[in-house]
Amino acid sequence: MDINISGVGVNVTDRFRSVVEEKSERIAHIAPRALTLDVKVTRDVHRSGVDEEKVELTLTGKTATARAEARNGDKFVALEGALDKLIEQVRRAKDKKVRGRARPKGAHFEKNSGSLAGLDVQPVTADVLQAVATGEIPVVEEESEETYSPVVIRTKNFEPEWMTVEEAVDRMELVGHDFFLFIDARTDHPSVVYRRRGWDYGVISLTTPAPPQEERLAS
Repeated sequence: MDINISGVGVNVTDRFRSVVEEKSERIAHIAPRALTLDVKVTRDVHRSGVDEEKVELTLTGKTATARAEARNGDKFVALEGALDKLIEQVRRAKDKKVRGRARPKGAHFEKNSGSLAGLDVQPVTADVLQAVATGEIPVVEEESEETYSPVVIRTKNFEPEWMTVEEAVDRMELVGHDFFLFIDARTDHPSVVYRRRGWDYGVISLTTPAPPQEERLAS
């Protein structure tokens, strides 16, 4: 696995490079077929004047890419946090792949026997068809088109929660959903994080900010 390290506004020291190479063995152990690991270190300066080091990791394989990042005043601590997130993503992806292989195949038609394998359906016999045709078995009328609708809309209401994108991704993984709705604490914009292909994530935000929380107003 090739390791590429770059810094934006940060001096990447030899000690940091050696730590990355040492820690990368954890990734090589769980993802031995990975091709490259890109490590990007960026210094973020907030309005409050506090500096943070952001470490972004991108693991590239033959068919998928995994990304993770973490922030801390110490780039070594941020590296450790990003590594933990990345390894957890790879582990979940591998577990999901194994579970998928263990599941039975979908329904299919057996040409030789004429049976429907993998589907809990018993074909109707000729006697039943004849009984329905002659009226011996009554046909139950279905609901009229006016009352029937194939679309069922379920509505759920939740209290807004302010959090960072990273926290929203963690919450999404915790509940096991493919998306998570939240208020971005950095922009106050209603946003959604969602899964993309491989181990990638996406964020969609509205341009209109949400009203601040009462606690934030009180402070």
